[in-house]
Amino acid sequence: MEGSHGMTGVVGKVAHPEKIAVIGAGIGGLCAAARLAKAGHQVTIFEAASQTGGKCRTEWIGRYAFDTGPSLLTLPAVYRDFFQRTGDVMGRVLELQEVNPAFDYRFHDGKSVQFANLSRKQTLSAIEKSLGVEAASEWNQVMVQAESMWDVSREPFVESELRSPLSLLKRKNLLRDIKTIAPWKTLRGLGIRNPYLAKIMDRYATYSGSDPRQAPAVLSTIAFVEEAFGAWHIKGGIGTLAERITERCQTLGVTIHLNSFVESISLSGNSVSGLVVDGKQISFDRVVANADAAFVYNQLLPQSTLARKEARKIAKSEPSLAGFSLLLGLKPGNQPPLSHHTILFPENYDAEFEAIFTAKRPVEKPTIYICAPRDETMVKDAGHEAWFVLVNAPRHSSTGAGFDWSDSHFVKSYANSILDQIEARGISIRDRLEVLEIRTPLDLQNSVHAPGGSIYGTSSNGARSAFTRARNRSPIKGLYLVGGSAHPGGGLPLVGLSAEIVANAILEK
Repeated sequence: MEGSHGMTGVVGKVAHPEKIAVIGAGIGGLCAAARLAKAGHQVTIFEAASQTGGKCRTEWIGRYAFDTGPSLLTLPAVYRDFFQRTGDVMGRVLELQEVNPAFDYRFHDGKSVQFANLSRKQTLSAIEKSLGVEAASEWNQVMVQAESMWDVSREPFVESELRSPLSLLKRKNLLRDIKTIAPWKTLRGLGIRNPYLAKIMDRYATYSGSDPRQAPAVLSTIAFVEEAFGAWHIKGGIGTLAERITERCQTLGVTIHLNSFVESISLSGNSVSGLVVDGKQISFDRVVANADAAFVYNQLLPQSTLARKEARKIAKSEPSLAGFSLLLGLKPGNQPPLSHHTILFPENYDAEFEAIFTAKRPVEKPTIYICAPRDETMVKDAGHEAWFVLVNAPRHSSTGAGFDWSDSHFVKSYANSILDQIEARGISIRDRLEVLEIRTPLDLQNSVHAPGGSIYGTSSNGARSAFTRARNRSPIKGLYLVGGSAHPGGGLPLVGLSAEIVANAILEK
């Protein structure tokens, strides 16, 4: 299963090459562009920023490099398949490093447990040692159930184009599948009794920017996928993935225009006819939008009735949460290095979801995620470390639909409170600090046009969330949507699959 993830790509050159525009050079747009160019289409990408990669980037600040977007690669087979189908070998251009332990979970009362990479046996043994035999047995049961859910949901919900709930009614084992996926159940509805394991499982909702009290139980499959296919770092930083995919595009003849702002998508009736870029009208046969779906339907297509209908549908789904992050460049210290991923849980996790989704205000005592790669190529000086610290946060809004992140005085004091909380857990920072950069949801909104700084477009809150997410094939003829705000969702593996679904939709005979 590791060699292929089950989808078939369309091979061979197309008989009638078309002019195809891609709006945005995020991972989804780049992967779709490369696949289409490989098949013989003439592909042009327009990117508003000065670099490719979208949210997937490794940034150098002084002598330190930080993964400021995804900080982990799961399901590497998605990208192994991408490189293979576009004429290269992933192992030639990227060096994957196993992250082990995959996660070091630390709780407010001093308890901790480390999850092993690619080994349920070792993880269960660590749970038993720290939380007891019953807890280990409970986690095993949850993983068995998550594996069944993955087997059932993977093909229709993750690897295929999701057109409507009706398309699923044709499945031959429909009733058995529904019982397995239990769409009426939330992540909390799994009823995990051990309070420590319950916190770990809640975290898988925030992976997709969602609230575990509303997100579907099927998100537990992420825990299974991490365990079964591994947690991986890319040497040099996860942003290297974006660089290598960009090189694939260039080798295949894709034209990439940076600093090029798409003002609107032009229509002829209900079909795409081209784009207006920096005031200039350019004709295209098809358009692939790798931009936030709400932005596409509200801003780029204001003249279309169909677009307004789609915009209303997307507006019904709750936007994903945002992130507040600190980039810390640290001199050598006298404490043992942290694991690649350390998660510091607060005593009251519910207060976090209450603050973000209900009160729409920053969390006073949030869960703190620290990514501390042991990658010597990400620092210029031996022994130094580059940490990316992330806490969940409400989206930016100056109208009350979120929190206004434009107050620099508040932002600084909030960053300090996060540092205080890390130090209170016995992890020293201030005496080693050389670089401190703060990134708010407003910064994310400004840098990658993610409305409100939502990390994943829409959340997975509610049983119907999969169907309210933007479809890959727009009702506007010749327009396709790719990336985290479109089906199947956010995160590197799903965005890679999204690109494959879109390329296949365009290439199907």
